[in-house]
Amino acid sequence: MAGPLVVVYDRGAASAAEIAVGLGALGPVAFLVNPSGYTDRTGEVLRRLGDVVPLTGDREADLAAVRRLTPAAVLTFSEPMLPVTAWLADALGLPFHPIATTGLLTSKVRQRERLRLCGVDDVRSRPISSIDEWAAARDHVGLPAVVKPVYGQGSRNTYVIPDDAVAHRVLAPLLPAGRASTVVVEELLVGRSGGPYGDYVSVESYHGPQGLRHLAVTGKLPLVPPFRETGQFWPAAVTDVERKEILDLATRALTAFDLGPGLTHTEIKLTERGPRIIEVNGRLGGHTAALARHCAGFDVVRLAGQLALGQPVTVPTIDQPDRVHFQYHTLAPVEPCELLSITGAADVRQVDGIDGFRAYARVGDVLDADVMTRHLDLLWGRCDRPADLAALIGAAQRRICYEFRFRDGIRRLSAADLHREVPT
Repeated sequence: MAGPLVVVYDRGAASAAEIAVGLGALGPVAFLVNPSGYTDRTGEVLRRLGDVVPLTGDREADLAAVRRLTPAAVLTFSEPMLPVTAWLADALGLPFHPIATTGLLTSKVRQRERLRLCGVDDVRSRPISSIDEWAAARDHVGLPAVVKPVYGQGSRNTYVIPDDAVAHRVLAPLLPAGRASTVVVEELLVGRSGGPYGDYVSVESYHGPQGLRHLAVTGKLPLVPPFRETGQFWPAAVTDVERKEILDLATRALTAFDLGPGLTHTEIKLTERGPRIIEVNGRLGGHTAALARHCAGFDVVRLAGQLALGQPVTVPTIDQPDRVHFQYHTLAPVEPCELLSITGAADVRQVDGIDGFRAYARVGDVLDADVMTRHLDLLWGRCDRPADLAALIGAAQRRICYEFRFRDGIRRLSAADLHREVPT
């Protein structure tokens, strides 16, 4: 009997249920679980869906525990778990991205170096480990600049730096004296005017025995400052010429890495100079599984499992549907608060063009101050043209309301109000 597909699990681009359903048809599933607040909350669900083995941090013990499972494949849908997955796959002789490749995919410093070395993109960047190094980085990169962590996702600790005063205010808590830490300073890629759409896209791709193939170019809804993501849609609102340029750049970027079998998610800024690389990720893009399922009835989680098992795959055209399929998220406040109530769920589901609404946040949740992308919910639906998106989402925003207790009192905010909130 074949062993299980082992999923190295933490918060990521696919839920436990999506993983169990997508991989279940390929064989039994076992979750190798990283201890975290997120997996503590989902532990009971995981145990109902498959075997659960905790990661201990002791490499010899963890490897021995996985060996006892005699896995048929090992994979992950979680960005932070890519290095662990690559190490396990290497030790077990199973297919995955090589260890060196995951180092390039997860480190923003090393990734930029590789892309420059291969002539793919020349975005100026420099790592710094103290505020004293800011001036040299500024002179190299120019202003305005972006500060971001070397490792991370979801816009965590990512800021626009227009001048030295803001730089010192932002960098002081990120690079405290006496503690080893590093951030990346990059040139700010200025997007072209996107109208009602975001000024960036992502390319969803897969790599297997047949080589590199692209699944879709994903259009984006406008960012909320500084870099908070609000949603995405298929097909992207780009011309055929732009689509070719985007896919050519993604191909050159992904070819710069020694990829193993699996999915990738490449974010690309649309500038007046043409498309530029924001970053390359060695895993499934966030919420892409649900978008593909709603749009084309295609399971990209299962595709990931087939690639990990070395099975042949057949992939339909999923990014050029007859209608526009979209996902939208309400953003959490950037101030610390407690969620007191959610209203409008039943009302928003009655809007023509809205197919579903799911709240992620729960009454009683305490939210810390943060400028990273944190989603309170997921709304999905379809319309005839990309130009119809703004009106449809606006109608939905007016119906979804959240009540919070802030330090200065209770406030009731619609989804539209939360998207107008700009961190100071």
